[in-house]
Amino acid sequence: MVGTNGSLGSLAALHEAATQARARDAELLVVLAWQPPGGGPGNRASCGPSVLADCRDAAAALLRETLEALGACRPGAAPVGRMVRGTPGVVLVDAINGPGDLLVVGTGSRGLLRVLRPSVARYCLAHAPCPVLAVPPSPLQADLEHLQRLTDVAVGRGLFLVQGSGRGPDEDE
Repeated sequence: MVGTNGSLGSLAALHEAATQARARDAELLVVLAWQPPGGGPGNRASCGPSVLADCRDAAAALLRETLEALGACRPGAAPVGRMVRGTPGVVLVDAINGPGDLLVVGTGSRGLLRVLRPSVARYCLAHAPCPVLAVPPSPLQADLEHLQRLTDVAVGRGLFLVQGSGRGPDEDE
Protein backbone atom coordinates (compact mmCIF):
# COMPACT_ATOMS: atom_id res chain seq x y z
CA MET A 1 0.00 0.00 0.00
CA VAL A 2 1.16 3.54 -0.74
CA GLY A 3 -0.19 7.00 -0.10
CA THR A 4 -0.18 9.66 -2.78
CA ASN A 5 -0.89 13.36 -3.02
CA GLY A 6 0.66 14.20 -6.38
CA SER A 7 3.91 15.57 -4.91
CA LEU A 8 7.31 14.50 -6.21
CA GLY A 9 7.94 12.67 -2.93
CA SER A 10 4.73 10.69 -3.17
CA LEU A 11 5.51 9.80 -6.78
CA ALA A 12 8.90 8.42 -5.71
CA ALA A 13 7.11 6.38 -3.02
CA LEU A 14 4.55 5.23 -5.59
CA HIS A 15 7.21 3.90 -7.93
CA GLU A 16 8.96 2.11 -5.04
CA ALA A 17 5.65 0.61 -3.92
CA ALA A 18 5.00 -0.65 -7.46
CA THR A 19 8.46 -2.27 -7.47
CA GLN A 20 7.80 -3.90 -4.08
CA ALA A 21 4.36 -5.13 -5.14
CA ARG A 22 5.74 -6.67 -8.31
CA ALA A 23 8.60 -8.37 -6.43
CA ARG A 24 6.14 -9.81 -3.89
CA ASP A 25 3.44 -10.60 -6.47
CA ALA A 26 1.07 -8.52 -4.34
CA GLU A 27 -1.76 -6.11 -5.04
CA LEU A 28 -0.83 -2.43 -5.01
CA LEU A 29 -3.31 -0.24 -3.16
CA VAL A 30 -2.88 3.48 -3.85
CA VAL A 31 -4.57 5.62 -1.19
CA LEU A 32 -5.32 9.32 -1.54
CA ALA A 33 -6.49 11.14 1.60
CA TRP A 34 -8.37 14.36 0.99
CA GLN A 35 -9.81 17.11 3.15
CA PRO A 36 -11.89 20.18 2.43
CA PRO A 37 -10.30 23.59 2.96
CA GLY A 38 -9.77 24.23 6.65
CA GLY A 39 -9.43 20.59 7.62
CA GLY A 40 -11.66 17.88 8.90
CA PRO A 41 -15.29 17.25 9.68
CA GLY A 42 -15.43 19.78 12.53
CA ASN A 43 -15.24 22.56 9.97
CA ARG A 44 -18.34 21.74 7.92
CA ALA A 45 -19.95 25.10 8.59
CA SER A 46 -17.38 26.90 6.45
CA CYS A 47 -17.76 24.52 3.49
CA GLY A 48 -20.96 24.25 1.57
CA PRO A 49 -21.94 21.15 -0.38
CA SER A 50 -20.51 22.56 -3.61
CA VAL A 51 -17.08 23.14 -2.01
CA LEU A 52 -17.06 19.59 -0.64
CA ALA A 53 -18.08 18.22 -4.03
CA ASP A 54 -15.38 20.26 -5.77
CA CYS A 55 -12.72 19.01 -3.32
CA ARG A 56 -13.88 15.41 -3.71
CA ASP A 57 -13.91 15.74 -7.52
CA ALA A 58 -10.41 17.25 -7.55
CA ALA A 59 -9.13 14.40 -5.36
CA ALA A 60 -10.78 11.83 -7.63
CA ALA A 61 -9.20 13.43 -10.71
CA LEU A 62 -5.75 13.43 -9.05
CA LEU A 63 -6.09 9.77 -8.07
CA ARG A 64 -7.27 8.83 -11.58
CA GLU A 65 -4.33 10.70 -13.19
CA THR A 66 -1.88 9.09 -10.77
CA LEU A 67 -3.18 5.58 -11.50
CA GLU A 68 -3.10 6.22 -15.25
CA ALA A 69 0.48 7.53 -15.08
CA LEU A 70 1.56 4.59 -12.96
CA GLY A 71 -0.05 2.13 -15.36
CA ALA A 72 1.77 3.72 -18.29
CA CYS A 73 5.14 3.51 -16.47
CA ARG A 74 4.77 0.13 -14.79
CA PRO A 75 3.20 -2.63 -16.85
CA GLY A 76 1.74 -5.52 -14.92
CA ALA A 77 -1.13 -5.82 -12.51
CA ALA A 78 -3.28 -2.71 -12.35
CA PRO A 79 -3.07 -0.81 -9.07
CA VAL A 80 -6.24 -0.34 -7.03
CA GLY A 81 -7.13 3.20 -6.00
CA ARG A 82 -8.91 4.28 -2.84
CA MET A 83 -9.92 7.82 -1.97
CA VAL A 84 -10.70 8.56 1.69
CA ARG A 85 -11.66 11.81 3.38
CA GLY A 86 -9.42 12.42 6.38
CA THR A 87 -5.97 13.21 7.68
CA PRO A 88 -3.31 11.46 5.55
CA GLY A 89 -1.44 9.58 8.30
CA VAL A 90 -4.63 8.35 9.96
CA VAL A 91 -6.16 7.35 6.62
CA LEU A 92 -3.08 5.33 5.63
CA VAL A 93 -2.80 3.53 8.97
CA ASP A 94 -6.55 2.76 8.95
CA ALA A 95 -6.26 1.25 5.44
CA ILE A 96 -3.80 -1.42 6.62
CA ASN A 97 -5.31 -4.91 6.58
CA GLY A 98 -2.79 -6.62 8.82
CA PRO A 99 0.83 -7.18 9.82
CA GLY A 100 1.59 -8.81 6.45
CA ASP A 101 1.02 -5.55 4.57
CA LEU A 102 3.79 -3.15 3.60
CA LEU A 103 3.11 0.58 3.79
CA VAL A 104 5.31 2.74 1.54
CA VAL A 105 5.47 6.47 2.27
CA GLY A 106 7.52 9.37 1.01
CA THR A 107 9.52 11.25 3.60
CA GLY A 108 8.65 14.65 2.15
CA SER A 109 10.89 17.61 1.57
CA ARG A 110 13.76 18.48 3.85
CA GLY A 111 13.28 22.23 3.71
CA LEU A 112 12.23 24.75 6.32
CA LEU A 113 8.53 24.30 5.59
CA ARG A 114 8.73 20.75 6.90
CA VAL A 115 8.60 22.09 10.47
CA LEU A 116 5.25 23.73 9.78
CA ARG A 117 3.50 20.55 8.60
CA PRO A 118 3.02 17.34 10.53
CA SER A 119 4.99 14.44 9.07
CA VAL A 120 2.80 11.75 7.55
CA ALA A 121 5.79 9.39 7.39
CA ARG A 122 6.54 9.90 11.08
CA TYR A 123 2.91 9.29 12.03
CA CYS A 124 2.82 6.09 9.98
CA LEU A 125 6.12 4.83 11.43
CA ALA A 126 4.76 5.36 14.94
CA HIS A 127 1.26 3.91 14.45
CA ALA A 128 1.27 1.33 11.63
CA PRO A 129 0.83 -2.32 12.66
CA CYS A 130 2.92 -3.43 9.68
CA PRO A 131 6.35 -2.65 8.21
CA VAL A 132 6.71 0.88 6.82
CA LEU A 133 9.17 1.68 4.05
CA ALA A 134 10.08 5.39 4.07
CA VAL A 135 11.34 6.56 0.67
CA PRO A 136 13.63 9.62 0.76
CA PRO A 137 13.05 12.44 -1.69
CA SER A 138 14.71 12.28 -5.07
CA PRO A 139 17.87 14.39 -5.45
CA LEU A 140 16.00 16.12 -8.27
CA GLN A 141 13.41 17.29 -5.74
CA ALA A 142 16.10 19.03 -3.67
CA ASP A 143 17.43 20.72 -6.82
CA LEU A 144 13.92 21.85 -7.77
CA GLU A 145 13.24 23.24 -4.28
CA HIS A 146 16.59 25.09 -4.35
CA LEU A 147 15.76 26.60 -7.73
CA GLN A 148 12.32 27.65 -6.45
CA ARG A 149 13.88 29.36 -3.41
CA LEU A 150 16.33 31.23 -5.68
CA THR A 151 13.47 32.33 -7.92
CA ASP A 152 11.41 33.49 -4.93
CA VAL A 153 14.34 35.51 -3.59
CA ALA A 154 15.02 37.08 -6.99
CA VAL A 155 11.38 38.07 -7.46
CA GLY A 156 11.15 39.32 -3.85
CA ARG A 157 14.14 41.60 -4.39
CA GLY A 158 12.92 42.87 -7.73
CA LEU A 159 15.67 41.04 -9.58
CA PHE A 160 13.84 40.22 -12.74
CA LEU A 161 14.21 40.91 -16.41
CA VAL A 162 11.56 42.60 -18.47
CA GLN A 163 12.23 41.33 -21.94
CA GLY A 164 12.11 43.72 -24.83
CA SER A 165 12.27 46.96 -22.86
CA GLY A 166 16.05 47.19 -22.60
CA ARG A 167 15.63 48.72 -19.16
CA GLY A 168 16.17 47.31 -15.70
CA PRO A 169 13.48 47.18 -13.03
CA ASP A 170 14.70 50.39 -11.31
CA GLU A 171 14.87 52.63 -14.39
CA ASP A 172 12.12 55.12 -15.10
CA GLU A 173 10.38 55.02 -18.41
